[in-house]
Amino acid sequence: MKFGDVVTAVASVAVIVTLLEAVLLAVFVPVMGGGGIDVAGILSTLVASLIVGYVFALKIQEESRMGAIASIVVLFTVVSMLATLAFIANPLASPAVKENLDKMLPTSGWTNYDWFDAMFMVLALNAVIALVFSFIGLYAGSMLRKPKKS
Repeated sequence: MKFGDVVTAVASVAVIVTLLEAVLLAVFVPVMGGGGIDVAGILSTLVASLIVGYVFALKIQEESRMGAIASIVVLFTVVSMLATLAFIANPLASPAVKENLDKMLPTSGWTNYDWFDAMFMVLALNAVIALVFSFIGLYAGSMLRKPKKS
């Protein structure tokens, strides 16, 4: 799989994740509250990866399936981490994150290092979610489409 194909697959996953997550947030957050954000993120990553895995299955199957999927997964995880960092750094989103943490934990006495550590854990959790669920979706999607017979 060429690097251009990997970039196109990652861009496709990112766009589909964004569109799906917007819809799923509207569905799950009113019902589940803060937990709906996590469910929407996981489901959108899984479904978007499944779709892209199916669409790019023939390119993925050209070479080593694991190598092609791994390159897409790693690049998508980097993109996902950058998006998470941009969200965390957004001054409009930070109060919402702090409010959510205040509901879960007593955060009134936290130092700046405590906040940094908490945000690093959020970043690490999002990276793990991107790695695991995009791999599962891409692998399953690429298995759904049978290779062309020569």
